[in-house]
Amino acid sequence: MPTLYHHPMSAASRFVRLILAEYGFQTELAEEQPWENRRDFLALNPAGTLPVYVDDSMRALCGASIISEYLDETHGVLKRDRRLLAEDPFQRAEIRRLTEWFLQKMEQDVTRPLVRERIFKLQMTSDQGGGPPDSKILRNSRANIRQHMKYLSWLAGSRTYLAGDRLSYADLAAAACLSVLDYMGEINWADAPQAKDWYQRLKSRPSFRPLLAERVRGVTPVSHYADLDF
Repeated sequence: MPTLYHHPMSAASRFVRLILAEYGFQTELAEEQPWENRRDFLALNPAGTLPVYVDDSMRALCGASIISEYLDETHGVLKRDRRLLAEDPFQRAEIRRLTEWFLQKMEQDVTRPLVRERIFKLQMTSDQGGGPPDSKILRNSRANIRQHMKYLSWLAGSRTYLAGDRLSYADLAAAACLSVLDYMGEINWADAPQAKDWYQRLKSRPSFRPLLAERVRGVTPVSHYADLDF
């Protein structure tokens, strides 16, 4: 069975897990602590980043964008109306643009620094960079959330799904990021009702259930995290 090396609070890992679940793939999950720089993991991915997908032939695919493109080319093209990338080239470009927005720009501005400060540093030794969170990083990241939520609300309010009329990689990428932030209670949903309505639809999908059932050692999610009608 294929194996996905992941971390529960990695948005990129969650994105790939959602794709695999939407397509009905059974995959073994191997939780990886990326700050440990394990020799065996670095042998799979010298960059030391998550996620890493190892297929049945022990071939490693590294990075969410690489894995998602591989899954589309090998399986998505056979899914017809359930394909998560569009047939139309322009529509595919829009899906890729938004997927990159959430997995790269929002990840850089918001998700990665908050996860590192609030979760990873609790599990890291002092030699690995662990310790108390940096208040300046928290403040800057939280300020950035507002702009990203405004953009997400505009997308959700003007389209059926974020990139058009059908569920796509763009929705899964955004939902993966938001699920991590929501776990930590970092989103004020009252200020983003259109984004909230969209996210409720996404988190109600069967593919989301494993994410909502997951817990991270030492960090309890907000009370509404697993609530489908929050």
